[in-house]
Amino acid sequence: MLLTISTTAQPATDLGFLLHKHPDRVQEFSQSFGTARVFYPEAGQERCTVALLLDVDPIALVRSRGKSSPDFSLSQYVNDRPYAASSLLAGALGDVFRTAKAGRCNTKPSLAATPIPLEIRLPALPCRGGPDLAHRLFEPLGWQVEAEAVPLDEGFPEWGESRYVRLTLTGTLRLADALNHLYVLLPVLDDGKHYWIASDEVDKLIRAGEGWLQPHPERGLITRRYLGHRRALERSAFARLAELGDDAEEALEPAVAEESTPEETAAEEAAVADAEEVPERPKPLNTLRREAVLATLDELGVSSVIDLGCGSGELVGALLGRPRFSRVAGTDVSALALMIAARKLKLDRMPDAKRARLTLFQGALTYTDKRLAGYEAAVLMEVVEHVDPPRLAALERVVFGGARPEHVIVTTPNIEYNVRYEFLTGLRHRDHRFEWTRAEFRSWATRVAQENGYSVIFKPVGDDDPELGSPTQMGIFSSGARETINTASLGPTKEDPRD
Repeated sequence: MLLTISTTAQPATDLGFLLHKHPDRVQEFSQSFGTARVFYPEAGQERCTVALLLDVDPIALVRSRGKSSPDFSLSQYVNDRPYAASSLLAGALGDVFRTAKAGRCNTKPSLAATPIPLEIRLPALPCRGGPDLAHRLFEPLGWQVEAEAVPLDEGFPEWGESRYVRLTLTGTLRLADALNHLYVLLPVLDDGKHYWIASDEVDKLIRAGEGWLQPHPERGLITRRYLGHRRALERSAFARLAELGDDAEEALEPAVAEESTPEETAAEEAAVADAEEVPERPKPLNTLRREAVLATLDELGVSSVIDLGCGSGELVGALLGRPRFSRVAGTDVSALALMIAARKLKLDRMPDAKRARLTLFQGALTYTDKRLAGYEAAVLMEVVEHVDPPRLAALERVVFGGARPEHVIVTTPNIEYNVRYEFLTGLRHRDHRFEWTRAEFRSWATRVAQENGYSVIFKPVGDDDPELGSPTQMGIFSSGARETINTASLGPTKEDPRD
């Protein structure tokens, strides 16, 4: 398979720095299934193109199975793994461009963090779903997509189209984001992988999908295909996505049902018919979290709210849906997140009266910004854990000292609850710099409140485990102007026995 990436960001040869591959050399990288070669068809100051050419070796695929694999003579050479070409290419891309995919470039770190004009071409890409699927997967990510079906034989058009497409993507994105899009979506388009899908695939998906998979309208399809339609892994992935502030879990059930086998469907229908009462499916944690924040804002009686770190705009949309909030703002450090939020909120078609209530802007919470001030309440929903601990003091000064709203609502994961999540290793998200225990969160919040003239109370969000606490912990800071919170609306308050 062949993949090319071009840029016109000048000097264009800086692409070599980003990829850590010199434009003047042809480099080979041995893979367990063949050889990946990186070379530059063109390398000028105005335009630079890098090519990744993957040569799949079926014999190497057989040998990679290990000595314990049974020997079936010629039959072992006849397998479907060489035909999972997209998965093989994604694996090679993740290996050869590992550092660029992680967004690291010691020589030009600012360039690695900057969106640049990119053009990606794949002349023959397996796509089970045709050009339409390619548009559905890449366009929500900011790409302009050209996808053309490849005919089975140009000399016999009556034979119809093959399952391959010629794909061209153009857009202005960070190179790391582009590589992560390809890493996940190439095998998704093909709906096949060349290796056994184990539980660590969930971590791979969450890491590579950081910042874009959660709000993607086709996240259900992407997750199912990437995880090989294995339901246990799918549910784990959707639970993890829900932790990151998305309604992904809500999209899982109907999509899985559509792809159930007749036997599974019959068994499920029989189970429902035999059951006296079908239990209600519990709400995803991100929904409970958003509802708890909204309930708190209602109890506080505020009319102006700013969502600090608004992401894809789920909370902002909920606030706009309530006329009592006359001024609503959302800010995020990610331009891509704000673009997705504007699309999800239908900003271009929003009625003038509602649009007048809304402000969206890009900004960092560790730098003083006068646009953050003037709101009665500020919300930091699953934000503080994304800040490096040495930078937390700056966030505290900006939010509690500079903007100084009457109320600040903070939610953050409770690391003690993580043992309840199957397949979770480490923290809940690769971008989390830390996760606090209940005692650590209370200590931080109490100190911040005392130093800035606030009082603070704590509430659980989600199932409140008697030993581990709730999955999300909430702190409600008030400067004393209003403190009329109905604690019953947020569930029971339990003191930590260690306090």
